[in-house]
Amino acid sequence: MTSYRQPGVVLTDHRFTVPLDHTDPSGERIELYGREVVAAGQVGADLPWLVYLEGGPGFGARRFVGTQAWLGRAVREFRVLLLDQRGTGRSTPANRQTLPLRGGPRAQADHLAHFRADSIVRDCELIRRRLTGGAPWTVLGQSFGGFCATHYLSTAPGGLRTVLITGGLPSLDAPADDVYRAAYPRVQRKVEAHYARYPQDVERARRIAAHLTEHRTVLPGGYVLTPEAFQSLGILLGSGDGSHRLHYLLENAFVRTPTGPALSDGFQEEVHAALSFAGHPLYALLHEPIYAQGRGPTAWAAERVRAEFPQFDAGKALAGDGPLLFTGETIHPWHFDVDPALRPLRETAELLAARTDWPALYDAGRLAANTVPVAAAVYHDDMYVDTAHSLATARAVGSLRTWVTDEYEHDGVRASGHRVLDRLLALARGEA
Repeated sequence: MTSYRQPGVVLTDHRFTVPLDHTDPSGERIELYGREVVAAGQVGADLPWLVYLEGGPGFGARRFVGTQAWLGRAVREFRVLLLDQRGTGRSTPANRQTLPLRGGPRAQADHLAHFRADSIVRDCELIRRRLTGGAPWTVLGQSFGGFCATHYLSTAPGGLRTVLITGGLPSLDAPADDVYRAAYPRVQRKVEAHYARYPQDVERARRIAAHLTEHRTVLPGGYVLTPEAFQSLGILLGSGDGSHRLHYLLENAFVRTPTGPALSDGFQEEVHAALSFAGHPLYALLHEPIYAQGRGPTAWAAERVRAEFPQFDAGKALAGDGPLLFTGETIHPWHFDVDPALRPLRETAELLAARTDWPALYDAGRLAANTVPVAAAVYHDDMYVDTAHSLATARAVGSLRTWVTDEYEHDGVRASGHRVLDRLLALARGEA
């Protein structure tokens, strides 16, 4: 193990080996990476552990510097483990470069079937026993990390001291179609709110989409920016500062050139950084499977359900005089055509979309009988996780207290500094 310092904290690198398939513990093993963080003055103290599960799927744990965001509050009383979930960050990677080592698309899809919440939680249980000597720990789950925490409560509550969930209470039974059917109206509300704040962006967005319709545009790195791909910049609107970031991006889209207006290099570079899946391909591959629970294939649910909302059709918007609607947290087959980080994985994605044998993730009976203290922040009109679904789950889980707030968007636990974590700890302890 390697230890090093940042302002106010001491960091230690941990590596763990776990079974790829937990039903075959003697089979292939993969490596997981975790970063331990402890306050500089408490390195030798006997502190309880808190494990942080990042959102996604497909993102490694956030790389904080010192005591940024909620971490400064956490290290006052916890030894924190920032875990790179399987396939992410410094854990054994799963991407277009490494997956061919598995074989063809079928073998790759079978491999990725082991990268959902059920496997992540079993990883956590092996790691917990190693780090705590068997003592239960606290889980902080952001977004998809909250989905994992809910599965944890369903399958291994004995390993849990407390569960804290931010923007990540999933529906216990909604199929992917219902998730996206609830999502598109929320996304439309966010876009309308953005245009109300920045009315000048209505024409800017239409002009950019029209340009992309008429000119094939290939961004740095080979990403093909189609009108639909441009619309997906709406994913920014789910964060606290996302509307402002989108506005500043749109206002510098065009430059004058000898051959006429063109999309600026700076705009293209920023769009590529926002849209490329090179750093998190599992997000695209597993985004719909995280909702699958053995009731048929997901079958590109977001794409199919989008047809029920024709107002999101870029061509129809440009043919009329209405605003172009951005989209949000949805994955479509065309993502695997326009993004070079995903193109080699198109057939693998098709096989995952057709898969029907996904096991159930949540045990409603066990959740109803839960006695582990749980506190969940539910962000009012969260663009990424449906509020009604979250509140229905909150009513179905024993010993769970909710804090519903419109003060923050989906990234509240980071944007609020210590406030969201403070509130959740107080709720879980009966102090609020």
